[in-house]
Parts: sequence; structure tokens; C-alpha cells
Amino acid sequence: QVQLVESGGGLVQAGGSLRLSCAASGSAVRLGLLGWYRQAPGKQRELVAAFTSGGSTDYADSVKGRFTISRDNTKNMVYLQMNSLKPEDTATYYCKWTGVVSDYWGQGTQVTVSS
Repeated sequence: QVQLVESGGGLVQAGGSLRLSCAASGSAVRLGLLGWYRQAPGKQRELVAAFTSGGSTDYADSVKGRFTISRDNTKNMVYLQMNSLKPEDTATYYCKWTGVVSDYWGQGTQVTVSS
């Protein structure tokens, strides 16, 4: 099993920045891929940024150039640096671990961007 705990969400004004953190634990952590997703009220959960099996990164078009995903493999941490935040970035942000046969989600952290 894999456990994921997000932190770093909060309320920020448009144009501001936040850094989300996800602490991953469990014996299988390094056998899967980590990424960030978000879900706004009334909308489907969507990919924000994730590491791919090829070792690169994938971003939603709406966040390219503003958000950066990074990781610290020594600490089993993954981060999401969010700059130039917009009101439409308001959502619950989830950390996801993707394995070969199963996925795990964190509990989510709320990001609210005021205009």
C-alpha cells in the first residue's frame, strides 16, 4: 500500500503563489508514478501535472508555464509550485500514486484563489 498526505493549500490572491507538498510512504512508493490532480466544485477531477514513465513531466495546458512539479526521491516527496495563480485554479488538489495494478489518492488540500 501507499499513503499520501498533501499540505500547503490555502487562500491566496490572484497573481500569488503557493507550493503544495505530498509526502508518500509505503513499500511500493518507488514502483509507481506521482502526480497532482485537482477537482473544482461541479467539475471532474483533472490532471494538473505528473511524472511520466519515460522520466519526463506532463502538464495540463491551463497550467503550463505557471506550475512546476518536482520531487525529492530521498524523502519520497513531490511538490507543486504554483505561480501566477488565477481564480480558475481554485480547487481541491490531490496527490496521486499510479502503479501497475492500483492507484492511491491523498485526502486533498484546498486551494482558493481570490480575484
